[in-house]
Order: sequence, then C-alpha cells, then structure tokens
Amino acid sequence: MDSIQKVISDNLVNIRKKRGLSLDKMAELTGVSKAMLAQIEKGKTNPTVSTLWKIANGLQISFSVFMKEPEKQKVEKISLDQIVPINDDNDNYLVYPIYPYHPEKKFEIYTVKLKPGYSHLSEKHLGEEYVLVQNGELTLEVQGETFVLTNHDSLKFIANSEHSYINDSDELVSFYLVMYYPNQD
Repeated sequence: MDSIQKVISDNLVNIRKKRGLSLDKMAELTGVSKAMLAQIEKGKTNPTVSTLWKIANGLQISFSVFMKEPEKQKVEKISLDQIVPINDDNDNYLVYPIYPYHPEKKFEIYTVKLKPGYSHLSEKHLGEEYVLVQNGELTLEVQGETFVLTNHDSLKFIANSEHSYINDSDELVSFYLVMYYPNQD
C-alpha cells in the first residue's frame, strides 16, 4: 500500500493532467498557491484537510477522490470450456462471451463457433465489429458485399446494417468477434 501522501500526490497530478490544467490555472481555480500545489504533486508535503478541501471545491470534485488508491491490475485467465455459450439456430451458432460488455469499457470479446452448412443473420446494431477467423472458412455478407475469410484473416465493419455469418464448408468455423462501441460513455 502506498503512503497516503503518495496517493494524494498521484491523484492530484492525474486530475490536473486529465483536465489539461497548468499549475497556474489550478492555483487560480482553487485559491491554493502554485508553490503549494507543486509541493503536493511532488509528494514533498503532507497537505492539510483544509488545503485538500480548497482544492476539491475549486476543481468541483469530491474530497475522497484524493484518497482513492489505484486499482491493481488483475491477471485473468479464462478457459473456453468454463463458459456456457449463448446459442442460436438450434446450437448451430454458439457465442461464448469471453469478455462481456462492461459500462467502463468500450468493447466486448466473443469466441463464436458456426457449424458446417449453417448461417446466422445478425440484425443491424450499434458499434463496429472486428471478426478474426481462428479456424475454417467463414463467409460474411456485409453491406451488399461478400467476403470469404480463412484461418487468421480478419474483417472490420460498422454494424449499422444487417450482416450474415455463413459456413458453406464441411468443417466447423471458429472466430473471434470484438464489438467496439466508440460513442459509449
């Protein structure tokens, strides 16, 4: 665990940089001198509660934001055999949610398996799709065009029109599907 002084220092620097503020501008907004702000950011002083309240009020943020410790990066291993797929078309189109949508992220990642001789029509929806074929041959119909993808091929498109995933082969096709939502907040 970092010392509270370092946590406050790091948070203040991050807030200032995220907002694109100079020390001068932050001093003007908060009523705390540029010298004092610089000392806090460098971790050379332990600011008083009053000073932190002045900064919080001037920046219109909560007082507790200064004490928030950064989340530790987790390493997460996921095995496909531990995921229950979402099925469509009588188990001919199986979608495994590897990293489902989360409001703080702008993407989701799936593994998809399409059985031989089957196709799946996807309605139009928000976002961009990134399709990366892992094994087999996948035919995609997108915006009136047909694309044939084989092992390690990929295709990116905006999903604002109907599109079809087709397996005309005699082998199972598996591919990764990344959905990206650039305008989600």
